[in-house]
Amino acid sequence: MSTRLHVRQLRALFAAGAVVLVAACTEVGPNYVRPSLPVSAAYKEASHQDAQPIPAVLAAGKWWMIYNDPTLDALVSQVRVNNQSLAAAAARVLEAQALIQVASSASEPQIVAGTIKSGRSNKNDFGIGASWELDLWGRIRRDVEAHRAAAQASADDLAAATLSMQAQLVQAYFALRQDDALIGLMHRSVEADDQWQRMVGNQYTQGIASSANVADASTKSSTMQLQLADTKAARAQLEHAIAVMLGKQPAEFSIAPAPFDTNVPVIPAGVPASLLERRPDIAASERRMAAASARIGVSKAETLPSINLAAGIGVINGPTGTVDAHAPLFTGGRLQAQLANANAGYTEAVANYRQAVLVAFREVEDDLVSVSTLAGNAELQAAAATAAKDSDRVTRNQYREGVADYPAVVDAVNGALDANRADMQLRLRRLDASVNLIMALGGGWQSDTTGDVKR
Repeated sequence: MSTRLHVRQLRALFAAGAVVLVAACTEVGPNYVRPSLPVSAAYKEASHQDAQPIPAVLAAGKWWMIYNDPTLDALVSQVRVNNQSLAAAAARVLEAQALIQVASSASEPQIVAGTIKSGRSNKNDFGIGASWELDLWGRIRRDVEAHRAAAQASADDLAAATLSMQAQLVQAYFALRQDDALIGLMHRSVEADDQWQRMVGNQYTQGIASSANVADASTKSSTMQLQLADTKAARAQLEHAIAVMLGKQPAEFSIAPAPFDTNVPVIPAGVPASLLERRPDIAASERRMAAASARIGVSKAETLPSINLAAGIGVINGPTGTVDAHAPLFTGGRLQAQLANANAGYTEAVANYRQAVLVAFREVEDDLVSVSTLAGNAELQAAAATAAKDSDRVTRNQYREGVADYPAVVDAVNGALDANRADMQLRLRRLDASVNLIMALGGGWQSDTTGDVKR
């Protein structure tokens, strides 16, 4: 009979706690609202651009496919799967998500087995005990809110790291393809220089050329061979870097040489307001701001009274139940300092968010300037490269016809190399600038059913 009475008391105790929880609980601290920011209607440096539709590959979020290179597509598709830096970032997301459950579990009764206080006199006993903190002021809910926002920020960090790694790989790949093309051109120059060195050597033997002529021809040949060796080494190092980005051993990875014929795409800038949704680093900063706001509520709740319910069933003394109420009276300023710290942390997070947005706008404007300026130089550089190729072809024909001597051929070959190298370097800079612009704009574009652009 007595045991039944105690069980009824326990049920009533927990029922009362539930009523208090539902009816009396409130959440202290500010309810988070993202601060509004002044946003321009358009990018200043996009005034030269015509309105451009979003390419299908960007709309699908696969931005690298805009370069139309199957080898590049295959490489980038492996980054998210195999890159170890991204694997570490993905693990951090899981860690943050696990902390949500840790914080949420505080709102559930905690049941343990072991030494407890039981019976009417709360004597030491062995049995099963349960405790439950009533979330009167929303401390636990605010803590869960903070951890959830932090986990979302961690997921956005992963997206930002993925975008950055993809961009690094794409730019390394373009640099490698430029080296492929340079190596081909340098081989032609090395062959021309070697032949001229042999010819000068024969002329010196015949007494026609001086030792100075031999030394000059040898210097030119050696210089070009050194440039060729340096370019091959740079190409190998780029290949090694790409291997590591893909989580592979450099010794087990290679990319076959191929032409450097990638066209520079047109990248639509869109409107500045969409940048707040596209860029994962901005999204991460905004989520950290939300987490900081929730922590104010956590700190505020700790300055208010708390109620804990406890119950247990002992082997010797049977069931028991208690209600513990606590109100902080004097803590040496600790709780007030914690609240001040939380408020300052939110102020810092807001400033960081606004700075992140400003930096993002600046990066887009900078990259738009780079894309525009380099595009304006491309036509002139391409014309110079074409003229140098024509000069090389004409001079070789003249040499075969006996009109020009071989030094003119060497000069034309090296002139074509220099002009084409400058042309390829400019194309690489334009491709790099296009990648930087895509990254500054947030990577890919994805449209929802309403037609709004979202990251």
